[in-house]
Amino acid sequence: MLHCTPFLLFDGNCAEAMTFYKNCLGGELTLTKTGDTPMKDQFPPEKHNKIINAHLKSGAIEFSATDWHSDSLIPKQGNTFSIYVVADTYGELKEVFDKLAEGADNNKETFIELRDMPFGTYGQFSDRYGVPWIFVARRKE
Repeated sequence: MLHCTPFLLFDGNCAEAMTFYKNCLGGELTLTKTGDTPMKDQFPPEKHNKIINAHLKSGAIEFSATDWHSDSLIPKQGNTFSIYVVADTYGELKEVFDKLAEGADNNKETFIELRDMPFGTYGQFSDRYGVPWIFVARRKE
C-alpha cells in the first residue's frame, strides 16, 4: 500500500534536527550516513558524514529527511521539502513513479531513476508542476 509523508532537506544538520524531533516526539529514529552506503564513492570524502537518509516513526507520525548533497543546487525556501512516497513493493512504486514522471523535469541533477539503495529502491524528480517527489520501496518484489 502506498503512503505519503513529508521529506525534509537540511543543510548539514539533519542528524541534529532529527534527533531533536525524536526527543520531542519519541519513536524510533534511523540515521544512515552517506559514507556507510555503496554511494559513498559518488561523493567527496567531506560529504561521507552527511546523512543520506533519516527516518523517524512515532505512532501515526512519520517523516524522513536528508542532508543537502548537491553542489550545484542551493538550499532556499521552497526547495527544502519533498513529497515522500513509500511503497511496500517495487512494482507498486514503479507504476506511480512512471505516471508522475510524465512531463517531469529530467535534469540529471534532480531526476533519478528508480535504483537499489541500502534502505530500498529509491528515485526522485520534480514533476511537470515543479513539485519535488522522492520515492522509496522497501522490497524489490
